[in-house]
Amino acid sequence: MTRTQHTGAQPTPQRATDEDGVRLPRLRFKDVVVRGAVQGIAAVALLFIGTLFVADHHDRVTFLAVVSGFSMVFAGIGIVVGVCFWAACSGDIRRLRDWGTITRQYESASIVAPVFVRAGVLALVLFPGALGLYHLVDNAAYDSWLYGS
Repeated sequence: MTRTQHTGAQPTPQRATDEDGVRLPRLRFKDVVVRGAVQGIAAVALLFIGTLFVADHHDRVTFLAVVSGFSMVFAGIGIVVGVCFWAACSGDIRRLRDWGTITRQYESASIVAPVFVRAGVLALVLFPGALGLYHLVDNAAYDSWLYGS
């Protein structure tokens, strides 16, 4: 039995773009927030694993307190700045891979807005996770593996 072999180049599927070359559909606020929350949950899991590598109890508690504090501050700053940029862009929100479509200086806010919102939501989810781990480690029994050495 013989087969026909195609030697020509197969056409690659093209993504839908608008007249500026920006990929469609544009980013939606809800999708950016959901993705940031999922990444925040993954960050809490990584924080838990990373906490186990800090052996001393005092160092472990201090590490969790510092992560909790920084994530609280970064969540506030990231969400406020991101939402302000999002509102200023009036619907022209672009993905990070659309960086090459920027033609004017002020259009960079349309790419930075979802980055700040996603990072702020990630930190907003990380904050209670780190604070909960802090209390869990601080209240652990002296002989437990969670207490440390």
